[in-house]
Amino acid sequence: MIEICGTRDDATDTILTPEAIAFVDHLHQAFAARRQELLAERQQHRAEAGNGRDPRFLSATAAIRDDRSWRVAGAGPGLEDRRVEITGPTDPKMAINALNSGARVWLADLEDATSPTWANIVGGQRTLRDAVRGRLAFTSPEGKEYRVTTPFEHTPTIVMRPRGWHLVEKHLAFTDRAGRTAPASASLTDFGLYFWHNAEQLVANGRGPYFYLPKLESHLEARLWNDIFVFAQQRIGMPVGTIRATVLIETIPAAFEMEEILYELRDHCAGLNAGRWDYIFSMIKTFQGRGRRFAFGDRDRITMTVPFMRAYTELLVATCHRRGAHAIGGMSAFIPNRRDAEATERALARVADDKRREAGDGFDGTWVAHPDLIPTALAEFDAVLGERPNQVERQRDDVDVSADDLLDVRGADATVTDAGVRSNVSVALRYIEAWLRGTGAVAIDGLMEDAATAEISRSLLRQWIDNRIVTAEGTAVDREAVTRILNAELERLSAEAGADARFADAAELLREVALGEEFPTFLTIPAYARYLVDTAEPASQQLPLAG
Repeated sequence: MIEICGTRDDATDTILTPEAIAFVDHLHQAFAARRQELLAERQQHRAEAGNGRDPRFLSATAAIRDDRSWRVAGAGPGLEDRRVEITGPTDPKMAINALNSGARVWLADLEDATSPTWANIVGGQRTLRDAVRGRLAFTSPEGKEYRVTTPFEHTPTIVMRPRGWHLVEKHLAFTDRAGRTAPASASLTDFGLYFWHNAEQLVANGRGPYFYLPKLESHLEARLWNDIFVFAQQRIGMPVGTIRATVLIETIPAAFEMEEILYELRDHCAGLNAGRWDYIFSMIKTFQGRGRRFAFGDRDRITMTVPFMRAYTELLVATCHRRGAHAIGGMSAFIPNRRDAEATERALARVADDKRREAGDGFDGTWVAHPDLIPTALAEFDAVLGERPNQVERQRDDVDVSADDLLDVRGADATVTDAGVRSNVSVALRYIEAWLRGTGAVAIDGLMEDAATAEISRSLLRQWIDNRIVTAEGTAVDREAVTRILNAELERLSAEAGADARFADAAELLREVALGEEFPTFLTIPAYARYLVDTAEPASQQLPLAG
């Protein structure tokens, strides 16, 4: 049984229908226990890595890697050409901008670019429901009207990203058949509501129910998703194999199981994506206790050309193309500034360099976070692809990546500066403050910050403290030094902020997740539980469920 604990209004009633909630309940009854088992395995593997055991390619699945005969399902209708994808949250204004952007795909993000307030989650589902039916419109509080002006058949293909396995939806309570009650799985909630409301309409539109799968750490987690896809399609009478999934390779364990992940999802898989920012965060977090061997320098020194990042991206392209899957590149954080022509020129040059490298390496498409970046990214991929929809035929047989290559951080510049420390504190503080106010993607200092980039900032601070790093200017990076910077930034930003600012709460949270005795695996877990849960009295929210 699913019990609705969050507040109800017209928007939630449109999405949280008895039939939709019953479907989400059936998903939980069938798969919630397996999710818990896999999360327990994550903790075990994380402990092993922290205690000195390096990841390795799996010996038990060598036969899958050695078998050259199998292929994935590949692109579904509307996914054949993915040369530029725009990412962003699912509020109506951002959704309309994405649908008018000229990108081939819109990654409709309920994960790292969305602050998971109850209003954002349910409102995002309503936005998607309207977008799929071609009736999305929005009027701002100032009276400005936003409409989708692109012909419906030429709008970007929607690929929805649900929240990761590690997250819960505390506004829904799930009671299993043994009578145990716990918060619902955010993954099953996001997937279930979107699939229930939109799967058949998407197929009628000539496309399909497509998903980006975040934060996977093993092929067993991919197998769970595949079983969920089969269950969902059978539940509504849809042919199995209609769903397409693109998996983000954004954790170190997943990088060692790319082929196995593709194999488990082969009947539903379109490709893999190089989730670069979460991947860097995963590298820092996974080896947090391993000393200076894995210590990095300033955040802007961890580039896509350092050895471990080159190994990861080249292996991803080669793996995908061997199996008939698309390889999608990552997001450059640089964004244009319409009020600063010089800053925009610098941002576009850096984005062009990044996308030129990806297209040259064999990627079939890439991400941008701002509509103004689409022409720049498109030009680089057009130069390589021409009229071809992708370059899957480019096999990259020259790529030979070992386990040691994936862990080779020696080529990264390990210099830490006073400015780098200050920047990490300031960026993390400003991002968390915006997140607490319900905004999950934030332009800060010319970069697009989301939960993944904020995680890099706070985890680097902790890494430097734990390893007693001294900056190039001679400053010891310890809790006292970071606290001084945090207090100064808090005072400065609070003085400039409006009445609705949440900098005090953000500073308290940053102290906990970066400076506390424990190092939470994700900053969003304590932040969500403490600040974003807004529940009503559950007694009046319960819906009767069939079956």
